[in-house]
Amino acid sequence: MPGARQLRMTHHVLEPTIGVLHDYFSRDLAPALQIDSGDTVTVRSLDARGYLQEPAAPGAFGATLLPGGRGHALCGPIHVRSAEPGMAIAVRLVKLTTAVWGWTEAGSPTEAFTHCLTMPTDVKVAVHWQLDPQSLVGTNNLGFSVDLHPFLGVIGLAPADAGEHSTIPPRLCGGNIDCKDLVQGSVLYLPVAVEGALLSVGDGHARQGDGEVSGTAIECGMTTELEVTVIPDPVLTTPYATTPSGRITFGFDEDLTKASVAAMNAMLTWMEQLFTVSRAEALALASAVVDLRVTQVANGVWGVHAVLADDALRAS
Repeated sequence: MPGARQLRMTHHVLEPTIGVLHDYFSRDLAPALQIDSGDTVTVRSLDARGYLQEPAAPGAFGATLLPGGRGHALCGPIHVRSAEPGMAIAVRLVKLTTAVWGWTEAGSPTEAFTHCLTMPTDVKVAVHWQLDPQSLVGTNNLGFSVDLHPFLGVIGLAPADAGEHSTIPPRLCGGNIDCKDLVQGSVLYLPVAVEGALLSVGDGHARQGDGEVSGTAIECGMTTELEVTVIPDPVLTTPYATTPSGRITFGFDEDLTKASVAAMNAMLTWMEQLFTVSRAEALALASAVVDLRVTQVANGVWGVHAVLADDALRAS
């Protein structure tokens, strides 16, 4: 259009270095990067524990960039100008590329769910994976291969409360959501709790089943291209997402029922707006077309997500 002004957004790069990597959330962390709404960022994150090199053998892990390992090795935080409490930010996952190796563990004595299973709890196993980011196939030392579906386990903002907050449990401002559906092309919407949002990301997963039942997925480094946008009037006040196949709402709680209720309440609110129906009508429709899935059973809380496929409801 003649005379129209084209906005030029900036692309940034964030590497996993000292001063960028951290293993907790806090509103007091100094930003590693400042961006404007609409900017893109390429983030290269290490695996969840921040290992610097591939193990010489399964489970033979070497040095980590974050000794002590209180939580996930995250990159950030990213200060998003104009983001204020009451708003949301949209994190679009433009591209996700795994590193060339990863690992999965089982039998950790700290995983509560493991103690509920019929299996020895004094045997710990590490599985090593060779990952091909081009063919999206992973092969492990046990002789099995799987198709890869990369995503980030942790995408989160700083909580409003002062102090240092663990990266392990997910919260209303996001964090360790561990939802395998947040693949390339998805957009995750997170409520902003502090000025600038203070976005941190990491915990690359090459593949994971719903539940993450051992407490780990195929843990790997990840190169992620993000587009971050400020949403002044979000659809919901809890985390929600759009994916290549549908809409998702989330619930987190130490009680599975409460987590399910939170996810379903958010989905009903969204359906009321989408389809101009009453809440009771939304519930009737949801019972026919919405799936409730257990996101993860680790991390100290239950995660549940409600899924509404894009083609589930069609106007007749």
